Amino acid sequence: MPKLGPIKRIDLTGCFIKLGFDGSFSAANHQFMLKDNLTIRIPNPHQSDISQGLLQKILKQAKISKISWENL
Repeated sequence: MPKLGPIKRIDLTGCFIKLGFDGSFSAANHQFMLKDNLTIRIPNPHQSDISQGLLQKILKQAKISKISWENL
């Protein structure tokens, strides 16, 4: 049950897999995950976790509600 807050990149991709996304696939600048006709870019690895603000933007792009995210 991830809370809507900072998250490690590997945990983010694991959660997206649980939500039915395929990937992660490599592109020119970022990795991405796919589900139907939806493509979600995954941030490049950095020294710190993915911030809450960036996580909210990614979830909005993926059309995932806060409730769905926290019920994982």
